[in-house]
Amino acid sequence: MGAKREWILIAGILFFMIGLLGAGLPLIYSVLIAVAIYVGIKAYVGRKNLKLQKEIPEGICVHCGAKITGGKCPNCDGIK
Repeated sequence: MGAKREWILIAGILFFMIGLLGAGLPLIYSVLIAVAIYVGIKAYVGRKNLKLQKEIPEGICVHCGAKITGGKCPNCDGIK
């Protein structure tokens, strides 16, 4: 994840924690819930990225979305 996305995630979870505090939940429980949400999101995104890297090791074409094989897009690189 990029640094900007990381800060947005942290800010969102912090606001969620403040909302839990406003709802009357004690500080320790709201912190534990916020940390659990952060770790859960990071684990989910990490597993998703690993799965995508296994399925599509070279990536996908930005223009048409096809799977890149041999360093070239089968759809876009053939057209001149």
